[in-house]
Amino acid sequence: MLGFYIALVAATGVERLAELVVSARNARWSFERGGVESGRGHFPAMVALHTGLLVACVAEAVLAERPFLPWLGWPMLALVLASQALRWWCVATLGHRWNTRIIVVPGLPLVSGGPYRWMRHPNYVAVVVEGVALPLVHSCWVTALVFTVLNAVLLARFRIPAEERALHEAVPGTR
Repeated sequence: MLGFYIALVAATGVERLAELVVSARNARWSFERGGVESGRGHFPAMVALHTGLLVACVAEAVLAERPFLPWLGWPMLALVLASQALRWWCVATLGHRWNTRIIVVPGLPLVSGGPYRWMRHPNYVAVVVEGVALPLVHSCWVTALVFTVLNAVLLARFRIPAEERALHEAVPGTR
């Protein structure tokens, strides 16, 4: 099962690269329409944390010889797949406006369809679920714990406040 797990983590890395391609294309679209970028200071930390998650998953599984526990691994795999589905639902719903960076095109209304109909930041829900579930597919509990704590700090103290400020400035009346 270790080989399958390493392949899963590698596939997640490939998915991240696909996100960066979509993000770059969408950034060009936004900037062509007067998009304004915010929150650049925390972005390198986000990239490092998410890259570290993938590296740590494999490192902990191999170096700590973590076992695959079916009672834990299969449900966590289902959550990983669900988080990917939610993430790409967010990408599809936001269309050209989705990005890994915070780029807001002034004057465009907030998106209120898709998963945004029910929650303010569904993409971050996907990130949180994946950050817990991906390591636990192969019982890498240290990685799950460390990533979850660091990600919570990054999201709560930097990312979400920066995004909320940017949206409020670009779309008056935004809560």
